Amino acid sequence: MSSDLSSQQIVVFGVGPVGREYCKVLQCLGVNFSIVGRSEAGVEKFFAETGIKALSGGVEGWKAKGDARIQTAIVSVNLEDLAKTAIDLMDCGMQNILLEKPGAINTEGMKWIKDKAKITGTKVWIAYNRRFFASVLKAQEIISNDGGVKSFNFEFTEWPHIILDRVKSEVARKNWFIANSTHVVDMAFLLGGFPKEMASFTAGGCDWHPDSAVFSGSGVSESGALFSYQANWLAPGRWSVEILTKFNRLIFRPLEKLQVQKHKSVTTEFIDIDDQLDIEFKPGFFRQTELFLEGASHNNFVSIEKHFNNVTRYFQKIGYPHRKK
Repeated sequence: MSSDLSSQQIVVFGVGPVGREYCKVLQCLGVNFSIVGRSEAGVEKFFAETGIKALSGGVEGWKAKGDARIQTAIVSVNLEDLAKTAIDLMDCGMQNILLEKPGAINTEGMKWIKDKAKITGTKVWIAYNRRFFASVLKAQEIISNDGGVKSFNFEFTEWPHIILDRVKSEVARKNWFIANSTHVVDMAFLLGGFPKEMASFTAGGCDWHPDSAVFSGSGVSESGALFSYQANWLAPGRWSVEILTKFNRLIFRPLEKLQVQKHKSVTTEFIDIDDQLDIEFKPGFFRQTELFLEGASHNNFVSIEKHFNNVTRYFQKIGYPHRKK
């Protein structure tokens, strides 16, 4: 921990699993925080599991019982409520918001947030925690030392048996690429470079994600690196990213770990990384939260404006090319 954040005050919205993870980080950082849930049942369950008292009633409950002087919030409510919660907080005068990805269920919601933030002057950052993995930060060092990325590839195959068991919301399931798979896509483009040109194709579909189930594409990044991707949600697979420089093939499989392959060798070796915080806390959460509270000046933060651009120009094309914008 590099900063004394004990004077910070922050409110967390959402008492589910993600909200609990943020609370663990904030407790370790010594930050003065409060947490807000929606229902009394949810708040009671949260207290039983954590020993932390939370307010109920969402933003309206916080307005009635919370500290209106707080200017910083983390929003980790369910997918369907992300945009409305962010808008309501901006209406209350909130100035700094870390909003769980993808920020909204669709591009209309993202634009709503983006436009509102411009009017109110609120800084809204999208919480793509994999941008703050120790493996990613180390890879960025290596890429810089190697003179940049020459090519890269990634896979974002999802596991239906896990999703159908854990994700009950039909809205979340039908938008699962935007809701979850973009973790991989965003990480790959962060490291390899966002596209200058890209061709994308999809095929198939399934009951819970009818728009697409098989994905393939390729392109060239803004810096000239060639890339390709694929995923097949109807076949075995996993998440992975590979970044190729002049000297190293950097392999993220799983994403939390970093392996390297050198010239004249087919073997791969794990690189030593300082990943203790990613082991002790939900990976990426500690660094992301700490840096957010320090002012979100780190280059790996993505603003709502940049995120909206990424979704409308790239992510939507990869996951839902046939949807009307």
